[in-house]
Amino acid sequence: MTPAPAILLSLFVPLAGAVLISLSGRWPNVREGVTLVTATVLFLAVASLVPTVMAGGRPEATLIEMLPGLPIYFEVEPLGMLFALVASGLWIANSIYSIGYMRGNNEANQTRFYVCFALALASTMGIAFAGNMMTLFVFYEALTLTTYPLVTHKGTPEAMRAGRTYLGILLGTSIGLQLLAILWTWQIAGTLDFTAGGILSGKASGPIVGVLLLLYMYGIGKAALMPLHRWLPAAMVAPTPVSALLHAVAVVKAGVFTVMKVVVYIFGIDFLRDSGQNQWLMYIAAATLLIASLVALTKDNLKARLAYSTISQLAYVVLGAALATSWGVIGGSMQIAMHAMGKITLFFCAGAIYTATRKTEISDMAGLGRAMPFTFGAFLIGSLSIIGLPPLGGAWSKWYLMLGAAETGEILMIAILMLSSLLNVAYLLPVVARGFFLPAPQPASVGAAAAPARGGIEEAPLLCVVPLFLTAFGCLMLFFFADPLYRLLEPIALP
Repeated sequence: MTPAPAILLSLFVPLAGAVLISLSGRWPNVREGVTLVTATVLFLAVASLVPTVMAGGRPEATLIEMLPGLPIYFEVEPLGMLFALVASGLWIANSIYSIGYMRGNNEANQTRFYVCFALALASTMGIAFAGNMMTLFVFYEALTLTTYPLVTHKGTPEAMRAGRTYLGILLGTSIGLQLLAILWTWQIAGTLDFTAGGILSGKASGPIVGVLLLLYMYGIGKAALMPLHRWLPAAMVAPTPVSALLHAVAVVKAGVFTVMKVVVYIFGIDFLRDSGQNQWLMYIAAATLLIASLVALTKDNLKARLAYSTISQLAYVVLGAALATSWGVIGGSMQIAMHAMGKITLFFCAGAIYTATRKTEISDMAGLGRAMPFTFGAFLIGSLSIIGLPPLGGAWSKWYLMLGAAETGEILMIAILMLSSLLNVAYLLPVVARGFFLPAPQPASVGAAAAPARGGIEEAPLLCVVPLFLTAFGCLMLFFFADPLYRLLEPIALP
């Protein structure tokens, strides 16, 4: 397949899948089969572009022209290639997991769930392959709208409140701040095309650069920079596969991906560093990184703890962009893939625990590791990758981020990165330790009868366990096969 049709196929396959899923809603097996086939075909279409991009090609395709000189335009560059591979590949694992989870918990509105998932992936592909900032903005907004029904899936008052927070913050920031920055950039630079070295150099200076950077960074609400982060923990009321979508496959990754695209292709790392306006963003990212980790330590609900962990881990990507160095960009970009694999593993584990035991609070999970060794073992692997310990993928992204900080003499940032890893240990490993090493609570007696004690292996359904095993294995493989990722990303940081 030639590159241009592959780009368009990557956009239209999820849309076609959404239609077929909707039509097959009365037959669950067919509906879920369509979901898996759609996810697989999407990944193959995306993967077909890799050889061209690795060889230095930049495949492109134009859909329509919105305004003279401003088309809906797609161009596949290394960063977008990485994001598309991550999103499409993990959709397969998430689809398998969703089948086990949705059936295991007898969730309602399953057809709508799978339709919205497919639409969200179509939006994600548009973001990944966007060739200019306006195209990215259109699909960024589409992603917000297509994931809203997933956040409010349960239909409870709590879910509806979370949905209002989700829409309010994400639409408010993007329309109120990001769109303003985009229009201002167009007025200054005369173009919105993503261009190596940036488009603002020589056309903006002084405070204008800082104001534009502020509008972009806080206009990209999906990056969850504090204090515009509340939508993310609020959205944890959604089913766990949705949490996995939000945290690993699409939404937050779309946010930090957009941050990196703006820094690399709109500002340009050399221009941003020379302007000095990257300094404040560096400190905001560092503060978000540490504060979110400290908040995570206080959360007993497992998904809430993982949500604040995600806010912290996203700040690594923003910090890599803010360092405005070659190593920082590579480290932040690699973090998109490394965190995705580790965090989807942790959310899969949280959902498996809930499906098998109905437990959501960490304090109630004593002894569960011995009954669910595969789940808690995968949680350990995902945690170690998030922490950044070899031989797991997260070690590489943190290593390059530290090199980026050292490159600019930012010793404080190196210290913050090291401290954050210790905080990762403090809020993740106790979950595993409690599961494996603390005794299970004795069941309370009611009259003469007592509830039977748990014994033996009592894992979640197989379709929940297999995906978390695969993504845990993926964390390991990303360590040993990080070189292709580095070679893919090298042209954007070391042109």
